[in-house]
Amino acid sequence: MSTMEVYNLENAPEESKKYMEQAKEKFGFVPNVLGVMAESPAVIGGYMTLSGIFASSSLSAAECQIILLSASVENGCTYCVAAHSGGAAAVGVEASVITALRSDAPVEDARLEALRRFTQKIVTSHGWPEDDDLQDFLDTGFSKAQALEVLLGITVKTLSNYVNHLAHTPLDDALKPMAWEGRSES
Repeated sequence: MSTMEVYNLENAPEESKKYMEQAKEKFGFVPNVLGVMAESPAVIGGYMTLSGIFASSSLSAAECQIILLSASVENGCTYCVAAHSGGAAAVGVEASVITALRSDAPVEDARLEALRRFTQKIVTSHGWPEDDDLQDFLDTGFSKAQALEVLLGITVKTLSNYVNHLAHTPLDDALKPMAWEGRSES
């Protein structure tokens, strides 16, 4: 059990409140992960800034959510899998794709499967994929710039995944319908 506090707008460090207010505007509530990050204005500020930059990359909103969800599955982050399952649905990712991603199963769409696999390879290899992994990604129509943008998404998600691991962040009520217990190892 963690001793990390989940701050709210009333008791958060003053420098963190502006980021929490931005989140409340965007989501209608302050997600618990941001309440934990608020302990350090540098962490919440860095996360929110990088998240915004990633969202403005050349990848579509759906592709961004696929990266965030795939990295979260690979990192075993129950909080972020729930959050990005909802995020993926909100930007139009098909339910069958979300189910496959949550199950760490192949996606039928070849381009989306290449994105899932490339994200997975980056995470599992700790940033040392094989040359063939990059080539397979590029062969489905992604660019070299987008390969780098995948790294940005993984960076953003690794920060929140690890914060949740450290803090044992409780799942927000809004995310409970998308709760994820983790991969079943067969």
